[in-house]
Amino acid sequence: LGHKREGKIRKLFNLSKEDDVRQYVVLRPLPEKDGKKPSSKAPKIQRLVTPARIQLKRKVLALKRQRVEKNKAQAADYAKLLALRQREKRQALLSRRRSSNRTSTSSAKKKIRILIKYRK
Repeated sequence: LGHKREGKIRKLFNLSKEDDVRQYVVLRPLPEKDGKKPSSKAPKIQRLVTPARIQLKRKVLALKRQRVEKNKAQAADYAKLLALRQREKRQALLSRRRSSNRTSTSSAKKKIRILIKYRK
């Protein structure tokens, strides 16, 4: 019996990438049955690069690229949202500070007026 793996068959028969490995598989003769012509069996070649395998690989890589793009877009959107929330938080803090400053200054002015009134 011969080899089952594509690379081993290539090595055994010194084949190039262009040669069809399926033509060089070592066949195993089956015992003859009475009245039938002799037949043989070939092993299923493993690691054989077929158009279906190439297409599947292309599909997997395309899905991977799409996932990366989607994740990048989502990360950018989330970063924008965080920046917006941070900006709003900062503005709210500043407005609270400003309003408290106004009330404290106005109340301080009132106190001064009251003190001045009582001094007279």
